[in-house]
Amino acid sequence: MMNLTKVQIDGLLATLQVRFEQHRHRHEGITWSQVRARLDANSQSLRSIHEMESSGGEPDVIGQDRQTGQLIFCDCSAESPSGRRSLCYDGAALEARKENRPAGCATELAAKMGITLLTETEYRALQTLGNFDAKTSSWIQTPADIRRLGGALFCDRRYDSVFLYHNGAQSYYAARGFRGLLRV
Repeated sequence: MMNLTKVQIDGLLATLQVRFEQHRHRHEGITWSQVRARLDANSQSLRSIHEMESSGGEPDVIGQDRQTGQLIFCDCSAESPSGRRSLCYDGAALEARKENRPAGCATELAAKMGITLLTETEYRALQTLGNFDAKTSSWIQTPADIRRLGGALFCDRRYDSVFLYHNGAQSYYAARGFRGLLRV
């Protein structure tokens, strides 16, 4: 990841503050000054958040870890981030794909960005804050026993309900990406 310029940092912070103010229901009890202090203390997190933003994720604070005090940032774009779609699940799936290989995989891109894929629990919690993935879907962390058998999990929202599905980890679709989570 690249180092951010002062102009990029200032622009990102302004964008985050506007989004934070517009969506207060996502982070009740948390103030912008708390967020700003956490971000100022952790410049590495700004690079990750910049990657989330630049790939269409619209990151926002969705909570705070009660044990560590860390703020939880998550992609809150209405649909799966547009810059992170058409990816298979992980590197093993990408390597196994012999024809029509996608440009990459979700788990490795997330790691490069410094974020993690959401768990099913985290995805369902996000859905209590709004309606996400009504037209797209998002890969989520897959248990090792399912992955060992060649599968991977993804979720979406249809019919006012959140659904968990499975697919071959090698599959990829224009409407499937992944949402990331970052603790700061």
